[in-house]
Amino acid sequence: MSTLPRLTARLAVITSFAALLAAACSPDSNGPSSIGPSSPALSAHRQGGGGGGGTPAASTFAVLGQAAVTCTDGSIIGDVGTFQATPPGAITLTTCPVTGTTHIGDAAAIAAFNAFLTQYAALAPLTGDCDLAHTLLSTIPASVTLAPGVYCTGAALTATDVTLTLDAGGNANATWVFKIGTPGPAGTGALTGTNFAVLLANGAQACNVTWWVSQAATIKTTVTPGTAFQGNILAGAAITTTGGTLHGNTWAGAKADVTGVRVGDVTTTGTTVTGCANAGKGNGDGDEDDNDDGDHDGHGGKGHHHHDKDKHHDKDRDHEKDKHHDKDKHHDNDKHGGDDRNG
Repeated sequence: MSTLPRLTARLAVITSFAALLAAACSPDSNGPSSIGPSSPALSAHRQGGGGGGGTPAASTFAVLGQAAVTCTDGSIIGDVGTFQATPPGAITLTTCPVTGTTHIGDAAAIAAFNAFLTQYAALAPLTGDCDLAHTLLSTIPASVTLAPGVYCTGAALTATDVTLTLDAGGNANATWVFKIGTPGPAGTGALTGTNFAVLLANGAQACNVTWWVSQAATIKTTVTPGTAFQGNILAGAAITTTGGTLHGNTWAGAKADVTGVRVGDVTTTGTTVTGCANAGKGNGDGDEDDNDDGDHDGHGGKGHHHHDKDKHHDKDRDHEKDKHHDKDKHHDNDKHGGDDRNG
């Protein structure tokens, strides 16, 4: 009579043990990871578009290269890292202060780079990602304003002496994803911007803008003061910036060739790079409000946000009052109730 319950219990134990054994035997590597079409990250991005500020492992890295990062006469707000350890991994800073920490092939940099690869694969363009209205020409001929959405180019994107305005329409959570080129080891498509100003309007935030680039990204300015580029660059190859300001993360070297080798360094000269420490928050200017901070001049000028500071100050002051009030109440209760917490 008791045979069936005993058999059921034994099967439950065997099933649990098999699950634990499978988890213990799963591969765990510090090398660059790969991602399949059915991954949760890919599904999430396909369904919601989403910005590319980064997964938690990579979110603090303003600059991330495969083997080398070089910064000259600029500055970087955020962490800096390379996937490769020394040698060949190297970070070279010449008159380039970094507000953050540097990581050359350590555990943090490896985890960040693997997270970058995951996000790069998840955002790779697929047939049907963009309709005709969201397909850009390979050259931006004149200044243009774009609403939130996913935009694609079947080839490289070149922008010279033009202004791109991203209009959120009052929605601070609005996102833009630009997919430049074609995916895969043989995919092509580079981003080249010269005096290419990206402006934020009506609540748009730089950290909610992503530039997926099949090959290299080159952003330079030849005017003074330099133009402001907005958004996170996820490049298959190298990233090179010259002059101006860049509000977003610059991550390079995601694409592997047919032999599995990845090459992609980050080189900045005279550029102020302000990373997105938290994906989807802030506007690339180092604060986390929903304002575009007056970046409508194309040169990275900041507006005033003292009002937000005053609001936070008032909240802090009220919080302190509440704490002191609570302490007074507890003190009165102790006197009347005889509760001696020190004895």
